[in-house]
Amino acid sequence: METLKAIGLFVQNEILGMKWLDRLVAAMLEGFGMDLDTWYAASIRFFIYDVIKILILLSFLIFIISYIQSYFPPERTKRILGRFKGIGANILAALLGTVTPFCSCSSIPLFIGFTSAGLPVGVTFSFLISSPLVDLGSLVLLTSIFGFKVAITYVIVGLVLAVIGGTIIEKTGMDKYVEQFVKNANSVQIEDQEMKIKDRLKYAYEQLAATVKKVAPYILVGVLIGALIHNVIPEIWVQTVLGSNNPFSPVLAAVIGIPMYADIFGTIPIAEALFAKGVGIGTILSFMMGVTALSLPSLIMLKKAVKTKLLVVFTVIVSVGIILIGFLFNALQGLFI
Repeated sequence: METLKAIGLFVQNEILGMKWLDRLVAAMLEGFGMDLDTWYAASIRFFIYDVIKILILLSFLIFIISYIQSYFPPERTKRILGRFKGIGANILAALLGTVTPFCSCSSIPLFIGFTSAGLPVGVTFSFLISSPLVDLGSLVLLTSIFGFKVAITYVIVGLVLAVIGGTIIEKTGMDKYVEQFVKNANSVQIEDQEMKIKDRLKYAYEQLAATVKKVAPYILVGVLIGALIHNVIPEIWVQTVLGSNNPFSPVLAAVIGIPMYADIFGTIPIAEALFAKGVGIGTILSFMMGVTALSLPSLIMLKKAVKTKLLVVFTVIVSVGIILIGFLFNALQGLFI
C-alpha cells in the first residue's frame, strides 16, 4: 500500500506537477544571482515554471483529446444524442462535452447547430454547460496542482451541474424561448469521412496549434495574476476577502469570476495561487466555474440565440449551482486536504 502511495505521489508531483521543472527554474534564477526570497524573484520563478508546465501539459492533452475528438464530428454527435431521450440524453450530452475542449464562446455555435437539428433544448444546454466547464485536460491539470481527489470532484460536480441544469430547462418548457431563427435554421448534413490514422494525427496537430495559439494569452494573463496573488498580495488580504472567515466567499468568488473570460487553463494558475493563500476548495471551485461557464462574452452571444427569460433562467440555475457547490465543498474540505 505504501509503495502504491509513493508511486501516486511521484506521478502527481514529478510527472504531472513537474516539481523537477520548478527546481530547475529556481537553480537557473540563482545562477543569475537572484535571491529567491525576494517577492520579484519568487514571482518570476512562479511565472516561468507555471507557463512552461501548463503549455507542456496542454500541448500533450490537446493532441490526445483532439485525436479522440476526430471520431466525434458535429454531425455524428447530433446523431448519437438523437438516439437518447430524457435524462439519459442529458447525461450523454454532458459526457460528450468533456471531449470537446471549447471555451464558453466556442460552444455557442455548436449549441445553435444542435438545437437547429431538432435536439431537445435541455439536452443542448447540458452540453453547453459541460463543454467549457469540464474536459479531460482539466482533470489532468487539476490533479497536477490539487491532487486526484479535488480533480475528480471538480469533474463530477461539473457533470452533475450540467445534467441538472439541462434537465430543469427541459422540464420547465423553456424551448419556446429559443429564437425562431435557431429553430428554423437548416442543419447542414455532412457525410462522415473515414479518416485514416495519418489524417487524424494531422487533425490533432492542427487543433493543437490552433488551441495553443488561442489560449496562450489567457494562460499568460492567468499565470501573471497567479504570480501576483502568490507573491505580492498579502495573505491576510486574500483571507479577509475569500478566506474561511468570510461565510459568503463562494458567492463573492462566483461574482468575481463571471465577468472574466478564460477557459479552464487560464483559471488554474489563479486557483493555484488562491489555494496557496489558504482559500477554501469550494471557493476556488466557485471562482473557476464562474469564469468558465458564465463569462459575459458567452452570455452576450447566447442572448442572440435565446430570449431573455431563458437566458435569465440559465444564468440563475448555473449561478445557484456554482455557489451551492462552493458552500458544500468548503464544508467538506477536510475530506480533500
